[in-house]
Amino acid sequence: MQQRQTQQQLALGQGRRQKARSVGGGALVRMLWISGYLTITLGALFSTFFYPDLLSILRSQKISVQPYVLPKQSDLGVQTRTSELSWKQELAPPHLSRLQKPDIQSDLPDDKLLEFKKLWKPPSNRGFVPCVDRSPSYTGPAKSRGYLVVQSNGGLNQMRAGICDMVAVARILNATLVVPELDQRSYWQDSSNFFDVFDADHFIDALNGDIDVVKALPSHLISAPKAVKQFQSWSNLKYYEESIAPLWHEYKVIHASKSDSRLANNDLPPDIQKLRCRVHYDALRFAPQIDSFGKKLVEKMRSDGPFIALHLRYEKDMLAFSGCTYGLTEAEANELSNIRLHTAHWKVKHINSTDQRSRGFCPLTPTEIGIFLRALGYPKSTRIYIAAGEIYGGEERIAGLLSRFPNVMRKETVSSMDELAPFASHATQMAALDYIVSVESDVFVPSYSGHMALAVEGHRRYLGHRKTITPDRKELVVLFDKLDRGELEEGPELAELITEIHRRRQGSPRKRKGPLTGTKGRDRFRSEEAFYTNPLPDCLCSDIMNLTKSSPSVQSKANKLWMANSNWNASGILASVQRQ
Repeated sequence: MQQRQTQQQLALGQGRRQKARSVGGGALVRMLWISGYLTITLGALFSTFFYPDLLSILRSQKISVQPYVLPKQSDLGVQTRTSELSWKQELAPPHLSRLQKPDIQSDLPDDKLLEFKKLWKPPSNRGFVPCVDRSPSYTGPAKSRGYLVVQSNGGLNQMRAGICDMVAVARILNATLVVPELDQRSYWQDSSNFFDVFDADHFIDALNGDIDVVKALPSHLISAPKAVKQFQSWSNLKYYEESIAPLWHEYKVIHASKSDSRLANNDLPPDIQKLRCRVHYDALRFAPQIDSFGKKLVEKMRSDGPFIALHLRYEKDMLAFSGCTYGLTEAEANELSNIRLHTAHWKVKHINSTDQRSRGFCPLTPTEIGIFLRALGYPKSTRIYIAAGEIYGGEERIAGLLSRFPNVMRKETVSSMDELAPFASHATQMAALDYIVSVESDVFVPSYSGHMALAVEGHRRYLGHRKTITPDRKELVVLFDKLDRGELEEGPELAELITEIHRRRQGSPRKRKGPLTGTKGRDRFRSEEAFYTNPLPDCLCSDIMNLTKSSPSVQSKANKLWMANSNWNASGILASVQRQ
């Protein structure tokens, strides 16, 4: 009996020990499970909020740029990816992120330092980086069928865009491109040729895998019959293949009498679009002497801290062309009207200046630009580089800007007369110097959406979406008229209104705009946003393609989903791809 009780007690003790071990093991499993869960959760949080910033920093160091791109000043911050890209309107950049202190800010109190950072902080590129490599199916140039001679027209940036298009046309036509001729008969009467403005050797070498380029037409073809054509504006692949290519049956030389806007902005093969970008942002490099002096101008401007490049399009030719006479004297208005009437290729002769201005079609005056920049918060000490020709009306006309920003500079004041002498008598070369400084400035502000302003905006987007503030002229005119009538004053109220209007006009990524609603026929193509103003989506790709590191089929699915669902985040797209 006693032995049986002893055995029962031993069995009971052993059961309790086994139960205790079981309980202890379960606790350990639960602890390990909780630790794993927390690790995964923290990892997800890291990948969502911190990894995109880290990736953006790393990728920004790898982006190839133009030869005149200089080392950037102290980085003014990398923004968190708080929301995804809108295809219709750029996002307002958040202004509360980790920033470094440039030396010039070291003595500022904290509140002033924060305001300083907001003014100069670039928008986030939101993971978009250049992607202009040739596709795997892309081949070298086919056997040439003849020579394409190009007569460029317009100012510097109108010619640059036209030359890029003609390279693409030469590819489509299987033509050998003769180095283009520059416009020497325009308003500026500049005698510069291609070799004076661009690096011809680099141009030829860079296009080696795309088209054949020669510096001059072979001597035996100089007097040969030529098909002189003015190619149809905003044309697609079909037009060149069906209407222009058949000319090779009768001619060995096709002469394009104009180059501007001869290719559609959209709906072209991806390799043709990427070729246009490779030409615009790499092959069409400025001549060494222009490139070198442009660097010096940027260095001088940047030596005392960040600066604004202001494309103050208030020259005589621009005002005459647009028919804008607001703020001018009667004599000045008549002078501009006569210029417009006697310029043969300007088709519109009579323009209602008041109507033009109210619709936002007039460049802002120097005074209006001064009011605008002060309302955005830029202090009186801000250094401004004017990228423009001679301002119509001289010092008197620019007084309103100088009273608000006395540190206004130009090529002529940043450099000596001797330094500028080689370029001074050539408007195209002077414009190239302004272009270099504008692309490299900390902030770019155009007073009018002309060819240079649009080209600089696109180039800055390509180089990481540098800060570009585009004034909403139509909205601003309403406020400026209230100032004139005494219904509003320069101060906090005006500043709040102008700042709110321009929160989403800072240069953030957005898809290129298509035709205006209601437009028909060729007006639809005319109303589309210019290809070189915004290279997204053709020449910029999302980091999501690099984040996946997946097979081509998975990447293709991810890309389609990204394009179709721009409001998704990256992880959402990847999850959807993996489920398919």
